[in-house]
Amino acid sequence: MALDIIAVQSKKDWNTFVRFPYQHYKDHPPWVPPLLMDQKVLHNPKKYPFYNHADHQFFLAKMEERIVGRIAALVDHRHNKVHEEKMGFFGFFETIDDQKVANGLLNAAKDWVKNQGMDRFRGPANPCQNEDCGLLTNAFDTPPVIMMPYNYAYYQNLIESFGLKKAMDLWAYYIDANKIDPPEKLIRVVEKKKARNNIIISPINIKDFWNEAKKVWVIYNKAWEKNWGFVPMTEDEFDYLAKHLKSVIVPDLALMAEIDGKPIAFSLTLPDLNQALIHTNGRLFPTGLAKIMIHEKKIDMARVIIMGVIPEYRNLGIDAMLYLDTWRNATARGYARGEMSWILENNTMMNRALQMLGAEVYKVYRMYEMST
Repeated sequence: MALDIIAVQSKKDWNTFVRFPYQHYKDHPPWVPPLLMDQKVLHNPKKYPFYNHADHQFFLAKMEERIVGRIAALVDHRHNKVHEEKMGFFGFFETIDDQKVANGLLNAAKDWVKNQGMDRFRGPANPCQNEDCGLLTNAFDTPPVIMMPYNYAYYQNLIESFGLKKAMDLWAYYIDANKIDPPEKLIRVVEKKKARNNIIISPINIKDFWNEAKKVWVIYNKAWEKNWGFVPMTEDEFDYLAKHLKSVIVPDLALMAEIDGKPIAFSLTLPDLNQALIHTNGRLFPTGLAKIMIHEKKIDMARVIIMGVIPEYRNLGIDAMLYLDTWRNATARGYARGEMSWILENNTMMNRALQMLGAEVYKVYRMYEMST
């Protein structure tokens, strides 16, 4: 069958691009449909602040009048300035199990970024590493937790057959407080370090949310600045994220660490709302909101979504302190299971802290790369 790769230009094509996953995964139980209203913002260059410093082109794949795939080609000028490279990205990649379709989409994206002057091609980034990214390579029978991606198992073979190679693995850790307790030795060491260094860990002040958010923005950009592929968030990007998450933040699961009143570390853990969203079709109305309200009462898992310590304070064990306090607070609220994600495979300190707690890697998300 003839394959057509179409550059998205019209509003109709844009709508098709946004909605394609809802049909593509319709009868696949592990997939969690994101809220369509959020996806419309994420894909809208006029509303989503990432596009203020990035160029993009969306593509659709069509076979005999049927849409069979999609991809975004992306050039993040902020990334290239920070890392002093000419990197193009692909994201929002979805396809039927057909190598010809996958090749057509990936070639379209690669050629587009090459025409923008890029000499490297990396992904998937949806649309960047500050959003969800990486290709799921295992545990396909398990639904993703909040703000993590999902894909069919066959995607890995399609991407690797195209010629893309592993650039970095992103690890997701799992822990079940029903089965293990925090190691007593670790608790003793952590409490001693906390007292010795006058470290105070406390929930953020929700009543002063925006001032607290500004502190978190500073910590976030400092804590990750040396990490592979990291691009500091602009103030507009962080404000968008904070506004988006404000309604789902549980106060005692958003923790700030301070020394002598100076914020030096932060962690954010969110209830896994995907356990409720999986019962909707991505819409709040007419029945989605009611289903969410019913099922969110049964949520028993949370995700540590952000954990960062300013570099000069990393030798104090603050990451372990934040994890332990999060463990206590989360289990007290009934969140006995937890995912900590994602962690770079080469982030030795963070991986060691999680392993000391008894957490294990249970999902691996892979970033791929090749020359253009």
